[in-house]
Amino acid sequence: MSGYLTYVWRPVVGGRHAFPIAAMKSPPDATVDAYCGAQTEARQLHDRSEVDWIRERSCMECWRILAARS
Repeated sequence: MSGYLTYVWRPVVGGRHAFPIAAMKSPPDATVDAYCGAQTEARQLHDRSEVDWIRERSCMECWRILAARS
């Protein structure tokens, strides 16, 4: 198992999704894909507050995909 972060959970519009860590370094206007296939602009991965974490639900499809990897 890698000692490095390989994915990150982010509360974007429509839910809290898991994204590959490389998505965090994408240009703001780029479209990034969550593990479940949900898409958002990369800027949405950065422009969120702690309140967004509370309001958004975790995507269970992202959860299942990541759980199956371990």
